[in-house]
Amino acid sequence: MSDQNHLDALRHSAAHLLAAAVLELYPDAKRTIGPSIENGFYYDFEFSSPITDMDLKRIEKQMKKIINTWGEGFSHRSVTPDEARAEYKNNPYKLELVDQFTGEGQNLTFYKVGNYEDLCRGGHCEHPKEELKHFKLMSLAGAYWRGDEKNAMLTRIYGTAFATQEALDAYLHMLEEAKKRDHRKLGKELGLFAFSDLVGPGLPLFTPKGATIRRLLEDYVWDLMRPFGYERVDIPHMAKADLYKTSGHWDKFTDDIFHVSSKKSDEQFVMKPMNCPHHTQIYASEQRSYRDLPLRFSEVTKVYRDENTGQLQGLSRVRSITQDDAHVFCRIDQVKDEARAIYQIVQAFYKTFNMPLDARLSLSDPSQPDKYLGERSVWETSEGMLRELLQEFGVAFEEVQGEAAFYGPKIDFVAKDAIGRPWQLATIQLDFNLPERFQLEYVDEHGEKVRPVMVHRAISGSLERFMGVLIEHYAGAFPLWIAPVQVRVASVSEVHKDAVSQLVRDLKAAGVRAEADVSDATVGAKIRNASKMKIPYTIIFGDKELGGEAFHVRVFGEEEEQVIDQTSLAEQILKTSKEQRGV
Repeated sequence: MSDQNHLDALRHSAAHLLAAAVLELYPDAKRTIGPSIENGFYYDFEFSSPITDMDLKRIEKQMKKIINTWGEGFSHRSVTPDEARAEYKNNPYKLELVDQFTGEGQNLTFYKVGNYEDLCRGGHCEHPKEELKHFKLMSLAGAYWRGDEKNAMLTRIYGTAFATQEALDAYLHMLEEAKKRDHRKLGKELGLFAFSDLVGPGLPLFTPKGATIRRLLEDYVWDLMRPFGYERVDIPHMAKADLYKTSGHWDKFTDDIFHVSSKKSDEQFVMKPMNCPHHTQIYASEQRSYRDLPLRFSEVTKVYRDENTGQLQGLSRVRSITQDDAHVFCRIDQVKDEARAIYQIVQAFYKTFNMPLDARLSLSDPSQPDKYLGERSVWETSEGMLRELLQEFGVAFEEVQGEAAFYGPKIDFVAKDAIGRPWQLATIQLDFNLPERFQLEYVDEHGEKVRPVMVHRAISGSLERFMGVLIEHYAGAFPLWIAPVQVRVASVSEVHKDAVSQLVRDLKAAGVRAEADVSDATVGAKIRNASKMKIPYTIIFGDKELGGEAFHVRVFGEEEEQVIDQTSLAEQILKTSKEQRGV
């Protein structure tokens, strides 16, 4: 069993342990489901009276008591539907699962360990008494049964478990560090973005400082892409519904689309939930020859998705999503070169932020063909092509079945931040389906009409989400090149204010993002304020500086000051920024 499979089994076993403890402490509680998840496990219950976070310690204590009785491990038995219904005659949730599994033709099994037994497919650790020692209950949340808001609201108890105490401690430390780095907290403190009840939930408003970071990210991606022949395009933020009905997005995203009504037209319009259908129409606007390909259309633009209010979270989950989007239309023999170029861009981008990458080949699930568009043979061809590419790249990758986009397989790049958390951000996706649906063509060297291949790519993913990741990655202390304010110059007294203002004007004219602090606050307060705002460089401007002496630059996060000649300050800042940026 692999380490990850063992961890999944351990966490699934912990969910059983949680349920056993809950039933001992709350005998009238009704169990539902308890899977392992990415960072732990959960179990959903219906309680007769509410519980609070204060109850988690009591439940966890009971879990530690029960685990000592689980020395014989898990055993299982097959049961008939009637036997299962008799067991759960007072639990409508389990009865619903029994009926579902029976209708799907599944065998029903009960797994027992100690005095606890549950309807389960299996997947547990072999020696729970010895292995299941390092766990912790984390939090409570409300959760609708089967994720449907029309159903009953249940109580979800989250927990985590690891194979060793060291791993558990490291994870808990990471969570504590993550709280300090929360982009929602830092974004407000640093004045980067805001939300307004009048504007609406999930619609972030970026301040001048936040907008500066966004612009720097956009420009950086463009500078990486430009040598590979990408061209900028521009599309509207809305379209007729027919566009998405043709593309297939209408059926897949029908609940996530914002609809637009018009008093002057009977046509049905929507706010665009994605950009690729628009880009197909730019391609289709002219007759194309094989000599024209590849065509590389790039754009930074917003899409809009009607997310549930309860799922919105800071910049991580929003309704207005800015994508650094690009689509390549090419011949089949050009796919590998184009994907290879995208990989080079992705590598360079994340290297700049010191975020190591792992790759994941996201494949279709052949057992669920209804989830995907297109013929199975086309999927097999495209999946094989991406597998070969990853092998050529020489990067370690895992294959994940069922994670493909509905229109084609993809390579997902998972970046790790400064505290080790994985973030799926960049992607390369092959698409043979949209060219077919929109009847896209080019004339080949034999005069025959042929379908192009469409390659979707994202480097940073959505700018909102990536900016949230970046804030947390750097804990708000951005490198000089992407800091919204690179240097703050603070006056010591009234007589220095004019010179400070002039210096800041000169720095701005040279291309440096500078600001002045000529307030009446004390020098100590000005230094503390600059540190609180995590500004990379701070200069205290007094009599010596007025007399032309070199600047003593306070560098955020460093104890030693840098001594920089006044005439070379701007040059030094720009040079350091360029070195950090790389291009």
